[in-house]
Parts: sequence; structure tokens; C-alpha cells
Amino acid sequence: AVVDSGLWEHEALVKDTNGTNRVVARYDALTGAVGSEVVDESGHGTHMTSIMANSSPTMQNGRPTGTYKGVAPDVSLVAVKVLGREGLAHVLEIVRAIQWVVDHREKYNIRVLNLSFAQTPRWPYWEDPVDQAAMRAWAEGIAVVAAAGNEGPEPATVGSPGNLPYIITVGAVTDSWTPNTRSDDYLPDFSSRGPTPEGHIKPDIVALGGHMTGLIRPQSALALEQPEDILRTGEFVSTGSSQASALVSGVLALLLQLEPDLTPDDLKCKLVTSAEPAINRDGKLAYSPFQQGFGLVNATRAVTLGQKGC
Repeated sequence: AVVDSGLWEHEALVKDTNGTNRVVARYDALTGAVGSEVVDESGHGTHMTSIMANSSPTMQNGRPTGTYKGVAPDVSLVAVKVLGREGLAHVLEIVRAIQWVVDHREKYNIRVLNLSFAQTPRWPYWEDPVDQAAMRAWAEGIAVVAAAGNEGPEPATVGSPGNLPYIITVGAVTDSWTPNTRSDDYLPDFSSRGPTPEGHIKPDIVALGGHMTGLIRPQSALALEQPEDILRTGEFVSTGSSQASALVSGVLALLLQLEPDLTPDDLKCKLVTSAEPAINRDGKLAYSPFQQGFGLVNATRAVTLGQKGC
């Protein structure tokens, strides 16, 4: 389930790699409408969903490579609209959206909830309504992934609901436009840092979030306001911890495809025990745990080395 600004009805998003419809439900928390198209006026939700699930084949020299542009190109989707054209939402509407996801988790087999947004914490996490809604989802068997936020590099800038200690909070890494080498990857200044107001280590992990390419509705606010970020293919390039969170949600879907019985706690355990922290040549951490958490998420390592029962 993607709780965001809606979904563009693009074929690579509404259909999987076999051409089968895979959007199993749509809900507009702003209007209460169920089942009808959730038009993405902002563009943010479509971009997140594209990173997670784009079923378009990757091409090289005009030929398909056998891989796909989305992390989990055959995942089923539940599109929930809570953000308007300007990418803003009220607390009550976010809670309503998450409540709807929890209420329909069994009907639509919702196992992962992506929350690619962050706001400055106004209450302790045990009093924050959005945090408590996310905690309920986690307790009901849904793995919740939240963006750390884009308010770095100062400490104590992790937003809500990412300040909730139980869920999976994701910061961003950029590859310096060199995808085939790790040596120049770094944690960009914008990625929010911990600790949380209550002193917890956040983010839990970091993932690629720099210049992420994905689909976007051409008439959406982001596309119209940032035309310089649209490629010749019509795809949109954007950067943030939101994009990193969407990538991690895709990884969780793949882990659940392999092991459907994994609980949210087990999924988090697999990610943090297999993450790769950035380490200097002297063997010391390049970033503190308040900056990189347990380190960079790695899907292959999560499968082969990730543990359960943390």
C-alpha cells in the first residue's frame, strides 16, 4: 500500500510484467471515495510507486535486458491518496488513510505500507496520532517503511512518522552518478539525521535516493514546476529520502515473495543485520549510526545474510 498523492494510470504501473492488472484497490482519504481513480495531482505518489513497481523492461541498445525498472515489478498495489496537489496533508487525513489500510489488510493481502513523507515531530511518538496509526499497522502485521526526511544535515531532524522506533526508517545515499562503483557514494546533506526527540537511533538504514528516475503524470505539479528534471523519455528525476523509502518497500516485497511468513519484525531484522555501514580505510565508521543507521540496504545480502528474531 502506497499512502501518498495518488497514482497515474500508466500501463507500467497498473499492470505487471505479464500485462495483468495489479492495482487491487484505490482509496481517496481526502474524499472518502473507494474504488474510483485516485488522480495524482502532485506527481509524488506516482514517482514513488514507479521506483517500487515500474514493470517497464530495462533496455540496452534497443533491446530488453531481461530486468525491469521497478524494484518489485510484479507486486500488487493499493493506491491511497492523502496528499493534495502541493504535497500537503492534515494529520487526521493521514490517520484515516492508514486506518483504511489496516481495516482492509486481509482483504487485499497488504503486507507493506510505504509512507514517503515526514513532518517535524510535534509530540512524543506515543502521543503523535500518525505515529500511533503507523504503530497499529505494524502490530497488525504490516511492515511500515517511512522516510527519514530531507531536513539534514543537522542532528535531530528525523521527521514523523520516521521517529517511531518500531518501524523501518530510511535515509538517503547518492551514487555520484557512478552506479557501478561504491567508492564515491556518500550521504547527502539533505538526508535527515537522528537522534529522535526521545533519543533513539534513526534512520535504521539508508538506501539509494539520489537522482532516482521514474514515471510521473505530465500534468502533475512536480512535472510542471520542474520541467528541467524531465528526461527525453518523459521520465522524471527526483531526489530524497522518499525515493529511498520506496526502494526499500520494493525490497521488502521481494523478501516476502521468497518467505511469505516473515513478520514485520523479521523483515526489519533481515534489513538491519545485512546492511553495509560506510567504513573508512582506517576501519572506523565514516558516518555515525545517527546518520547512516546500520548502513546501506542490500537486497542480495538481506536474502543471504539477513537474520530473523532480532
